[in-house]
Amino acid sequence: MATKTRIAPRTALFLPASNPRAIAKARTLSVDLVILDLEDAVKEADKRAARDAAREAAGTFGETPVAIRVNGPESPHHKADLKMVRRSAASYVVLPKVEQPKDVIDAAMRAKKPQLAMIESAAGVMNVGQIACATGYRVDLAGLIVGPNDLAHSLKLPPGDTRPALALSLQLVVLAARSRELWALDGVYNRLDDPEGLAAQCREGRALGFDGKTLIHPNQIDIAREAYSPTPEELEEAQALIEAASGGAERFRDRMIEDMHVDQAREMLARAGR
Repeated sequence: MATKTRIAPRTALFLPASNPRAIAKARTLSVDLVILDLEDAVKEADKRAARDAAREAAGTFGETPVAIRVNGPESPHHKADLKMVRRSAASYVVLPKVEQPKDVIDAAMRAKKPQLAMIESAAGVMNVGQIACATGYRVDLAGLIVGPNDLAHSLKLPPGDTRPALALSLQLVVLAARSRELWALDGVYNRLDDPEGLAAQCREGRALGFDGKTLIHPNQIDIAREAYSPTPEELEEAQALIEAASGGAERFRDRMIEDMHVDQAREMLARAGR
């Protein structure tokens, strides 16, 4: 199923489903997508309680769509998580550590929800094109999410700034997403007290073609939203381009434009609500 009518989130906030205070606070936040996490953020002893809490919370965020990240296929909680998601009010299911099309196909049979597939390993990156193509009958793949921490571990990168070494993997995820008109969401930024670094990484992600950023703290929301939103200058340029275009190749200000550029301008204005 294509995702043309879905507006890609600029901001997607991970929350531990086992933390009621975090969930309560998130209801007051201006975020595009809430992801209730049953996987990495939840201790093993709390998995069952977190599953119940996620189901109860999924329908309590008003107009804000909610996704639930389940435990992976290797986990004993995987099937129960997917069964719960199917019965919940969640809009999406987030699948961690997707490495092959079979992962999304099997999950679709159980969850019956649009899926967001996390690409978090070397195998996932190498197969991301095939994973993106898994969407179709009974499989509604809405988008791809990069998992940079697990991906860096899978690639055996040394500690430190791994972003440069992930450049090829990031671009492959974007290419796969665009080939099937899926969302492409960049991975989390770990440094909670580095707003400048977060803003820089968000700008880089937008330049690479990502639609938005996954986040791990409410303080990151405004920074990511601003970085992934068109600037006033970009919006003015888009509006002027549309008004000036008369069809075919022609000069606009200091460059040549054609119908493709008009379509891009309209998409930008639509996403900005104009």
